[in-house]
Amino acid sequence: MWFFNDEERELQKMVRDFALNELAPVATEHDEEEKFNIGAFKKMGELGLLGITADPEYGGSGLGATAATIVMDEFGYACASSTLSYLAHTILCVNNIQNNASPEQKEKYLPKLITGEHIGCMAMTEPDFGSDAVGMQTRAKRDGDYYFLNGSKMWITNAEYADVAYTYTRTGDGKKDLTTFIVEKGTPGFYFSNSLHKMGMRASPTGELVFENAKVPLKNRVGEEGDSIYHMMKNLELERITISGISLGIARACLDMCLKYANERKQFGKTIGQFQMMQKIIADMSTNVEMMKHFLYSVCKDYDNGNKGRVVAAQIKLALPRLTTQICLDAIQLHGGMGYSREFPLERFLRDNKLNEIGAGTNEVMVMIIAKTLLREAMPR
Repeated sequence: MWFFNDEERELQKMVRDFALNELAPVATEHDEEEKFNIGAFKKMGELGLLGITADPEYGGSGLGATAATIVMDEFGYACASSTLSYLAHTILCVNNIQNNASPEQKEKYLPKLITGEHIGCMAMTEPDFGSDAVGMQTRAKRDGDYYFLNGSKMWITNAEYADVAYTYTRTGDGKKDLTTFIVEKGTPGFYFSNSLHKMGMRASPTGELVFENAKVPLKNRVGEEGDSIYHMMKNLELERITISGISLGIARACLDMCLKYANERKQFGKTIGQFQMMQKIIADMSTNVEMMKHFLYSVCKDYDNGNKGRVVAAQIKLALPRLTTQICLDAIQLHGGMGYSREFPLERFLRDNKLNEIGAGTNEVMVMIIAKTLLREAMPR
């Protein structure tokens, strides 16, 4: 992008090289085996990528939404699964601790999360509460200097490997009485239950976390009781922006594969790129990719400049994954039988991207947020 600064351009080159050398070569194998690329994850820590938005005081890079999205975009081009786990660690765990935890909590948890010695996750979604996240029923009850947590969390990215879980609970009867705790692996009564097998993002471990009178120290509470609803909503904005970067990376990969294949594949004595219907697919695909790129990175820059907004985060999250699903389908169509087979990664791209239309808020929830907010703002006063 023309408005990237020198630091962002250098970051883009570094993560592109890393993605093509460390993620892409094993992406298909890890998808088939549902295997987490933990080796590459540790190397991300060595490159300073695991704390990209965190304060340099704790080992972070101190960068913003634009830089974080560049990483999602370049990693998503190579392996969306690894990128999803990266997002769960950096945006859902590290960034939440950076923005909401006490200095003592940051000093204790951020350094090891940023180096990759520890892996993090966020525990919000529950078996019966997905889109209605604030209706969660995992409860925390205080007893002296401890809280006892009871409930379960479902669809938690990195659950099996997580050393630290940034966990939302209910501490009162009001709908917004939500309180957050940093729960460590090995906490009595807290354990990983089982892995979940998914259609896509198969190399990103997903599972269930269970709390059975999990004994969590008072000092691990983030902020005060009942003040977590604001933290949750603000971090969701950044999550929705950055997860859209994964979709952009997938869309760019589809386009590049289509251009290559259209120039190589011959039918009826000429390359398929010479047929107008194939040209239309490529023209539409490339136009949408450019539109997505400019929309996404413009929103990132606005976010970094302090112009944060729930609606625009929902709009970018609605638009990019949805467009990328269509791009994946068109890419498969252009490749014909080869696109439908596992000889090419296009079917994986489609399976992986579908998660981006569900995670961090479904398309339907994005529609509700956008429409209700705009209609409310347009009401006569």
